[in-house]
Amino acid sequence: MTAAAAFELAQVNIARLKAPLDSPQLKDFVDALDPVNADADGADGFVWRLQDDSGDATNVPVFGDSWLIINMSVWRDTDALSAYMYQGRHREMLARRREWFERVQEAMVTMWWVPAGHRPTVAEAESRLLHLRTHGPTPYAFTLRTSYPPQGATPLLGEVPEGLGCSV
Repeated sequence: MTAAAAFELAQVNIARLKAPLDSPQLKDFVDALDPVNADADGADGFVWRLQDDSGDATNVPVFGDSWLIINMSVWRDTDALSAYMYQGRHREMLARRREWFERVQEAMVTMWWVPAGHRPTVAEAESRLLHLRTHGPTPYAFTLRTSYPPQGATPLLGEVPEGLGCSV
């Protein structure tokens, strides 16, 4: 097994809703969830995504804030993630994100390497995102613009301190 194959890329992005998920303002977003998730599931390099019994993660709590929604997935590498993100229905959704989500100052997206087969938890994702907000991109938590190769990646198990969520 090559060093790269020993690791997979975890990504999390969170968003602050402008309106409730069942509102007319978010109808197009909610209607596109299943097709966009199906595109991800079938994308080259896709490994796993966080979902509950409904098939998406819109009901999975993050940072204890009911106005935040989470998307978390694991990919073969940054190239596979980028290829999916910037094409097809997902690209169309990105173009419309300001209709559905608040603009925030702090980092809402981060990536990190995990051992192949590891499925990150929400607590792990919250910790990685807080690390990026505090320290900027590092091998521990980074962005597509400033990414790092896999090396010695280990999953983080820990709790997020109270009050260190999204402060918008």
